[in-house]
Amino acid sequence: MPGPHTLVETERRVDERLGQLDIDFTSMAVVSNLFRAANAVRNHLERTVLAEHDLSWTGFVVLWVTWIWEPIETRQIAVEGGFSKATLTGVLSTLEGRGWLAREKSQSDGRLVLVRMTPAGRDLMETLFPAFNEQERHVASPVDPAKRGELAEMLRVVTVNVEKQS
Repeated sequence: MPGPHTLVETERRVDERLGQLDIDFTSMAVVSNLFRAANAVRNHLERTVLAEHDLSWTGFVVLWVTWIWEPIETRQIAVEGGFSKATLTGVLSTLEGRGWLAREKSQSDGRLVLVRMTPAGRDLMETLFPAFNEQERHVASPVDPAKRGELAEMLRVVTVNVEKQS
């Protein structure tokens, strides 16, 4: 859900408050708009396609990462999804309780836990992801189709730059 101030109002106010400072306003706008866009997209996807399956963003990410990389260690899911192991534990319990995922001890190292999709989880993702992608198409629709690849690449460059420093 959007905040009480529009993007234009916020940009105007920032210029009023910070205009006298020697800062890179363009870089600030890139990061601010990236953050706002990411939150807006996440909220939109949770309210539309994910709500139909009673899934949070985090739950979807766990399903997605597992679907792509299974079998996968729990610690790798947390890293790939960008959330804590404690958060992951609760989400895994919920998804496992719904019959979409299964946890098992690693045969090579009993301290590690592997996660796999169940047949019901695979069926869910094969139904859910096309609907999710339809919303991704909607989200990207204001961007000229000829420029979407360029935008995706610019976002990759930003991501790689930040991840190199982490």
